[in-house]
Amino acid sequence: MIVVTGATGNIGGPLTRALAEAGERVTAVSRHPAPVPDGVRHLTADLAEPAALEPVLTEAKALFLLLSGDLHGPGTAPAELVGRAAAAGVRRIVLLSTQGVVTRPFGPTRIAMRALEDVVRESVPEWAIVRPGGFASNALWWAESIRTGRTVAAPFGDVATPVVDPADIAEVAAACLLGDRQIGGVYELTGPEVISPRGQTAALSAALGVPLRFHELSREEAGAAMARSMPVELAEDTLDIIGAPSAAELRIGPGVREVLGRDPRSFADWAARHVDAFR
Repeated sequence: MIVVTGATGNIGGPLTRALAEAGERVTAVSRHPAPVPDGVRHLTADLAEPAALEPVLTEAKALFLLLSGDLHGPGTAPAELVGRAAAAGVRRIVLLSTQGVVTRPFGPTRIAMRALEDVVRESVPEWAIVRPGGFASNALWWAESIRTGRTVAAPFGDVATPVVDPADIAEVAAACLLGDRQIGGVYELTGPEVISPRGQTAALSAALGVPLRFHELSREEAGAAMARSMPVELAEDTLDIIGAPSAAELRIGPGVREVLGRDPRSFADWAARHVDAFR
């Protein structure tokens, strides 16, 4: 059996479906009740309380570990969950990390994530680490303003980065959970090209078939909005990256092709598949 945390989100949802379609027994873990594919067991649990997962970890052969934003903050202990999983007999852990552990190694959240990577490596015999860049699905933050005012409001309008489609992350994670070739691998995932918020606005406009206006936020305005849904430290780290990406953060990551044998999906492809969220 495979345990998937964050199982109802943009990555966990398609990952859970892929594992179920592959014939695996899956337990989907999320904080709140949510629909899951037929045959998938659902567990409502908070990863801040690792003991809540023990009943399913004792049956599991593998764990996909995804931390929500608040679990990156001070006072949390995701390493305890890794330890409990190993003690319960879980042999394989696939960790959703972040590109920033290499490109921004001294940020507080990056230090914590790199330490968690090390814990995973040391705790189980089979592991893989997935390090995506920024997500294409972050554009969903604009859904309400597009629906109500045909406007995208974002900072750093002309700064382009290679955002990755969560569906690609899910497919890579599934391959790491199901196959042996990826064990011991660290996979850097990005999209196939750099694209700015203005460029994303144009792609969404094309998908919708209506003109959209772009309104540039200041860093302070964007930070205040982001801090409502994630720790301030994580919001500041994110703004540092999207405002002034390094050469490493502009590089097209090889991970999707390494694992799946194809190019990553583009932002335009993501926009076309999710256009209904913006109508």
